[in-house]
Amino acid sequence: MEEMTTGFRFFPTEEELISFYLHNKLEVEEDKSSNNIHRVIPILDIYELDPWQLPTHCGELCDGDTEQWFFFMPRQEREVHGGRPRRTTASGYWKATGSPSHVYSSENKVIGVKKSMVFYKGRAPTGRKTVWKMNEYRAIQQDRTTSMPILRHEMCLCRVYVVSGSSRAFDRRPTSAPEASPAGDVN
Repeated sequence: MEEMTTGFRFFPTEEELISFYLHNKLEVEEDKSSNNIHRVIPILDIYELDPWQLPTHCGELCDGDTEQWFFFMPRQEREVHGGRPRRTTASGYWKATGSPSHVYSSENKVIGVKKSMVFYKGRAPTGRKTVWKMNEYRAIQQDRTTSMPILRHEMCLCRVYVVSGSSRAFDRRPTSAPEASPAGDVN
């Protein structure tokens, strides 16, 4: 494994996750640039594992990160045939929270869709909510002939994280003044 410089941290925005990483994964065949992406974001069926097992499967360049982990997840076979995805693990299930939302580029164009989920331990409907959360990103591509947006389903990018005391800790960026975090943010 290549040694990274002190202070290296993979800290992408939602726009970078979709516009660069997910689009490259969808468009580029297995070549050297795609292999470098796997060093940060590996391909994994995250529903095969419980969320606390996922950090040990993260990309080698993100090994040791305690806030967030990223994975490409191929479309499940049952989704290919029009079915719903299976979101259960050995000890619980991922439940969608709210409605999917659009992700916008810095030019204010819709580039993707984000679905937020929470992990529940046990079986529905009596499962217990945990601190594990996930954002599932899917890319939107403009059809070249009709200019209509097309949601790409063949691969999604997942950001898995543990709820911390601060609001969306992984979206923090250096600012001139520190941001106050709301109390009681963890559900």
